[in-house]
Amino acid sequence: MSVIPLVFTSGWASGINAYAVVLLLGLFGATGVSDEVPAALQRTDVLIVAGVLFLCEAVADKIPYVDSVWDTAHTVIRPVAGAVIAALLAGESGSLPELAAGAIGGSTALMSHLVKAGTRMAVNTSPEPFSNVGMSIAEDLGVAGVVTFAIFNPVAAAIIAAVLLVLGIVTVVFLASRIRRFLRRRAQRREEKRLAGTRGPRPPG
Repeated sequence: MSVIPLVFTSGWASGINAYAVVLLLGLFGATGVSDEVPAALQRTDVLIVAGVLFLCEAVADKIPYVDSVWDTAHTVIRPVAGAVIAALLAGESGSLPELAAGAIGGSTALMSHLVKAGTRMAVNTSPEPFSNVGMSIAEDLGVAGVVTFAIFNPVAAAIIAAVLLVLGIVTVVFLASRIRRFLRRRAQRREEKRLAGTRGPRPPG
């Protein structure tokens, strides 16, 4: 069977939480649940690093505005992780060229990352913190559920991931005004900090 559905699903999930994807796939391979997981993802050091970074993301992702800073820092990391994971899966399967798999995984991860980052910007316009926590938990559970399902039924999981990606893009389009509001607020805060820094401390009276 072609590895394309698993590549697409892992790419989508990597755009949301790449560390969770590495950790889950690595554990599935190390415990013998799946034979399709590359050995590189099953290494103990990889699992430890992925676990630590997953915990860091689990905390940062639930704090308003910190989550958007975290997303910005991962604009490159998540697509690259999606491409690498996809290439490794293709290399293990042998049914798809690694370069093509990397392109699929990386581009899908970039799209889902932009959806996540845009949605979080819109959520951060709300003064209460509970929506951030709810969104983060839903994303974590969604990634875990879809990646796990992909191990047993990759085609159905890929369809679910594709539907979620399309729904996410539509949601971001509808939330465009709130995203622009978030960006204006962030630019205003940066300008205020810059002005405060240029003024320097007030001289003693």
